[in-house]
Amino acid sequence: MVATVGSAPRLSVIARNVRRFRLISGPRVNNGAMTDRSRTDHTGNRQVASRTDQFSVGAPRVLVVEDSETIREMVNEALADVGYHTDTRSDGEGLEEVLQGLRPDLVVLDVMLPGRDGFALIDVIREWGDIGIVLITVRDGLPDRLRGLDGGADDYVVKPFELAELVSRVGAVLRRRGRLPRVVQVGDLMLDSEAGVAARDGHQLDLTATELRLLDFLVQQRGRIVSATQILNAVWGYDAYDANLVQVHVSSLRRKLEAHGPRIVQTVRGIGYRLQPPRS
Repeated sequence: MVATVGSAPRLSVIARNVRRFRLISGPRVNNGAMTDRSRTDHTGNRQVASRTDQFSVGAPRVLVVEDSETIREMVNEALADVGYHTDTRSDGEGLEEVLQGLRPDLVVLDVMLPGRDGFALIDVIREWGDIGIVLITVRDGLPDRLRGLDGGADDYVVKPFELAELVSRVGAVLRRRGRLPRVVQVGDLMLDSEAGVAARDGHQLDLTATELRLLDFLVQQRGRIVSATQILNAVWGYDAYDANLVQVHVSSLRRKLEAHGPRIVQTVRGIGYRLQPPRS
């Protein structure tokens, strides 16, 4: 079971799953504690080092500006978990100095902040160069969406949202801006999502368009468990639960991957799937 940001009754279930499976992608950001590998500076803001096995030293830098401590830490942790260098702030105070020092490639920006709101901060961020902006907010009306996108944001994510979806959207913005490597290598698996080419141990894989989208999503979420619902939303564009559809395509993709190497797409019973290269 995967909880959502804003679905408090299911958080106790997810808390157990986090402890058992380190299911960072599962909860939607709302409340509850998370495992914390970050450090706190003198201002109370968090800084998390990226995982070195995902990107090189030049990993994209992402700033999270969110006034809710729980949401801020969960988003920060999820982004750091896939390899981004991350930093956080609880409001827009002193944002100019933060941007000057960090020089982020992208800012995840809450709209409803104390003081200057997210809409006002878009212009501040744009003054510091070509920085991607992903807005997150509970304001889901069309006028607010248009205000954010027309004002200069690259994407607009409404709460509640799956952490996996937010990570995927952040990656999509960074790719469009040329801030992510075109070719991703995970163990002996190579994926060039733009060219639609995947290879395992040097052998090019004959994948359908759907299998490529599925593999791309699993690669983006590598090392993390994703549910069938998350896969449906990311690959097919809707979240109506259809376990058989996901299972059929995962099985087909897995057969093609395993023709040239050991199992890399794992099934976590009762939870979902995870792409994880075997330990050498």
